[in-house]
Amino acid sequence: QVQLVESGGGLVQAGGSLRLSCVASGNMYSIKSMGWYRQVPGKQREWVATITTARTKYYADSVKGRFTISGDKSKLTIYLQMESLEPEDTAVYYCNAATSRYGNYWGQGTQVTVSS
Repeated sequence: QVQLVESGGGLVQAGGSLRLSCVASGNMYSIKSMGWYRQVPGKQREWVATITTARTKYYADSVKGRFTISGDKSKLTIYLQMESLEPEDTAVYYCNAATSRYGNYWGQGTQVTVSS
């Protein structure tokens, strides 16, 4: 199993920045990639960004150029640096780990609120 714990959410004004962190523990060897998703009440969970074990990065069009995903293997942590935040970025952000054998794991989520 893999355990994921997010932190770093909060309230910020439009145009501001936040950095989310996700610390992983457990069966790390099976992880193929890690990433971030977000969800607004009443809507489906939306993919935001992914980083693979080869450090290849992918972004949703809605955040490309504003968000940066990164990872620190020594700390077993991934980050999501969010710049130029917009009210439309308001959501609960979830950390995800995709594994080769055990499927997907999710963190508990962290709330990001962007005020206009």
